[in-house]
Amino acid sequence: MQASLQPNLTARTQYEVPLDRTVPHLLPEAPHFTQMPEVLATGYLVGLVEWACMQALDGHLDEGERTLGVHVDLSHEAPTPPGQNLIIDVELIKVEGRILTFEVTARDEAAVVCRGTHQRAVISLERFETKLSARTAGAVKPA
Repeated sequence: MQASLQPNLTARTQYEVPLDRTVPHLLPEAPHFTQMPEVLATGYLVGLVEWACMQALDGHLDEGERTLGVHVDLSHEAPTPPGQNLIIDVELIKVEGRILTFEVTARDEAAVVCRGTHQRAVISLERFETKLSARTAGAVKPA
């Protein structure tokens, strides 16, 4: 981690919601989802929040470092239909060792859609891939 990785880093991400990021498209094999209205799915909203937090970290990690999401505490307060723009604002509010805590707010053209916090852990990509390889080496492959 670079010395510049300190609280108050911010990012703003704007995203126009496409039809394929709505609830019926989240898990098309699950009829519970496919029967729902076409509004931004919470699962995709979480991914957008993660992306915005990663963007705030651009230029502040050492070579070979990445971050992984480790905790999500977000509301989903309003539906966002396809075609609307979502604006996600994130701010790094705490750095505790390798754990980074972000404050998050997302708005669409009509309302606050989401607010809360998201935590990411700084990892060594090489060390992570080594551990993952060891974990999957003995895994039973599906038939």
